[in-house]
Amino acid sequence: MVSIEPIELQGHMFTAVTVRLPKTTLLTVSNENGYIMCGALDVGLLNSKLADRKIIAGRAIGVRTIDELLKAPLESVTYEAEKLGIIKGTIGEEALLKMI
Repeated sequence: MVSIEPIELQGHMFTAVTVRLPKTTLLTVSNENGYIMCGALDVGLLNSKLADRKIIAGRAIGVRTIDELLKAPLESVTYEAEKLGIIKGTIGEEALLKMI
């Protein structure tokens, strides 16, 4: 099952997507500039093979819901996210607000 819902953070709109798969759930929260995602995100790939795309993204591990993703510290972030001040340990919601 796939669910898509709008989320408002401090007056700014984001899109939350939950994809329920066998034995795992994929979670993302995004806007037009970037996104945070569950542990399925391969930050290394984004930083190396897809570096020319300048993707702003962060990954949190051990999360099972959108609410947990918003409250979790990011385990890794892309180089482009770092340019916005989003570093390892930044809370998901804080990272999204820096992507505005």
